[in-house]
Amino acid sequence: MPEIELVTKVEAVLYLKGRHISKRNLSEITNADINSIIEALNELKNKYSDSKSAIALNEVNNSYCLELKPSLNEFVEDLLPSELRTSELRTLAIIAIKKKILQSDLIVLRGSGAYEHIKELINKKFIIKRRQKDGRSYWLSLSEKFFQTFAVSNEYLSEIGGNKK
Repeated sequence: MPEIELVTKVEAVLYLKGRHISKRNLSEITNADINSIIEALNELKNKYSDSKSAIALNEVNNSYCLELKPSLNEFVEDLLPSELRTSELRTLAIIAIKKKILQSDLIVLRGSGAYEHIKELINKKFIIKRRQKDGRSYWLSLSEKFFQTFAVSNEYLSEIGGNKK
């Protein structure tokens, strides 16, 4: 497997976290020095400064996140299930790609705010939570409602998640 470029790793972290992340945290997650992180962030700024991009790199107090450009909010409003917020959808997307993930691993990827997302996704019956047999965490998996709502097959999720049967 070829080496993944740092800018790609930073972009993936910012996308998956769905919240602001400091340069120091990006450095720790990617095992890169701060100067390399700054270069990667500058590259992403250039990439997302294009007016044709739907995504913006947002900086607040030296922390960064990827967000949909505000000018598109009204356009995408009808595309999202009305009962789910964007942050909950991002958490659900990770569960969907993995098909089955430990809650503890999801929290590492999405941050502590994901506990609230999990609670909402369970309440809205998009995911199922089962206690891990040998451990303290819970397994999170997709419910039948997920497949009905998003019209996505298990086979497709296996393809995009890289899971083999």
